[in-house]
Amino acid sequence: MRYLQQWLKGVVDLVVLCLVSRLPMYGYQIIKELEKRAGGYLKFGNGTVYPALLRLEKRGLVISKWRRVTQGRGRRYYQITEKGRQFLAEHARLWQGLHSVVGKFLQEGASSLSPEQRASGIIEELRPL
Repeated sequence: MRYLQQWLKGVVDLVVLCLVSRLPMYGYQIIKELEKRAGGYLKFGNGTVYPALLRLEKRGLVISKWRRVTQGRGRRYYQITEKGRQFLAEHARLWQGLHSVVGKFLQEGASSLSPEQRASGIIEELRPL
C-alpha cells in the first residue's frame, strides 16, 4: 500500500484538475467524486485534495470563487483556467506515454512468472526493493 500512496501523490493534481475541467466544483464535492470514480481503490481525504487545490491555484491552473449556497453559508468553487487546460492536455499526453512504457515493463515481467503466479494476481502488496 505504501507504493500506491506514493503514486497517488504524483497524480493527485492531475486528477483534481481533470475533474474541475468539466465543471466548477467545491472541495468536498471533488473528494466524493474522486472516491466514486476510484471505486474504493484509492482514498482521497482533506489532507490530499485541499493541498492539491492550493498548489493548483498558486500555479494559476485553477481559480476559486466563493459562492453563497444558503443563508450565511458558502462554498469555495474551483474551476480550471486556460493555463490549466493547457497543462492538463500536456500532462495527460505525458501520463499516457508513461502508462504505456510502464505497461510494457510489467507485461515483460509478468511473462517471466509461472502460470500459477500469474493466475494468483497481485501477491499481497508491493514491497520496497
